[in-house]
Amino acid sequence: MTGRTTPPPVDPDDQDPYAARYAEPYAAPYAGPERRGARWKPAVKLAGLVLPVCLIGWLGWQAVDNSSRDVTAHPAGSPRFAEGDQVDRGGSADGPAPADSPAASKEAATVPSPSPSTAGRPLSGRTVLLDPGHNTGNAKHTGEINRQVDIGNSRKECDTTGTSTNAGYPEAEFTLDVVHRARAILQDRGAAVVLTQDGDRAWGPCIDERARIGNQAGADAAVSVHADGAPTAGYGFHVIMPSKVVAGPADTSAIVDPSHRLGVLLRDTFKAGTGEPVSTYIGQQGLDTRGDLGGLNLSKVPKVFIECGNMRNSEDAKRMTDPEWRQRAAQALADALTSYLTG
Repeated sequence: MTGRTTPPPVDPDDQDPYAARYAEPYAAPYAGPERRGARWKPAVKLAGLVLPVCLIGWLGWQAVDNSSRDVTAHPAGSPRFAEGDQVDRGGSADGPAPADSPAASKEAATVPSPSPSTAGRPLSGRTVLLDPGHNTGNAKHTGEINRQVDIGNSRKECDTTGTSTNAGYPEAEFTLDVVHRARAILQDRGAAVVLTQDGDRAWGPCIDERARIGNQAGADAAVSVHADGAPTAGYGFHVIMPSKVVAGPADTSAIVDPSHRLGVLLRDTFKAGTGEPVSTYIGQQGLDTRGDLGGLNLSKVPKVFIECGNMRNSEDAKRMTDPEWRQRAAQALADALTSYLTG
């Protein structure tokens, strides 16, 4: 690997097998004093000329031999790598490539981009039905809204006027405002949001039509938003879930369980998100089950009602007339639906 700080071991290939042979100075064979004579002087002179030439030739051969064995160039001061060491040469399977290398470009090109569902739109492909209870024009159309419709196990009025605070703030205005706020949040998360009415109708729609709109939309979940008009001493919100009803056009068999799951999520999320206590006058721990509401009996998709508080109670009325609280209510509604649809 790169970055070695200790001296490398001596490479046996760098040891010249002939070095020891030439470690001692060259000496001519000993002739003895009695052999020294004038006849050896020319030979000694010749040896003095030949030996330097041989030495120069040997040094040249040694340089060539070393270069042939060391096939990898190493700049001065750079470490040598023993066999088996891994050398980073700009990217390998053991580490990332430099940002400007072709390998890095290939890696970047193969990284998958986030899908819409992981980029802040978890409800892409989902359809939600929001039903703002009542209609501010119902009071002017009493003949129409009092018409009886079949809800499976009985007949009921097409719709009602709803309630209001003691100061005159109408339930129908409250429900439409909360639904508009929740719709914006859900759409930002990718959901297709269908409303039963958007303030664009003179009255209604009837309760059977409200259920039919959700069924025809193939909604994955539906919530009908209301506010209660109970005696002033009672306060708090509650969620209404469908009971099992199989009669005439009503058959809630398939939606009872998923609606219950949605109802519990909405109860918990609404309480935490708004600070509104659960109802003190109806239901059990903020949950109620009913089989006499046409909007639930005739639904083929998971559906619940929420009564966001008691408009006749002064503290509840104070909260529901506060735009900031209504935004929190809408946020809780959207969060509960998101949890239900992504859980």
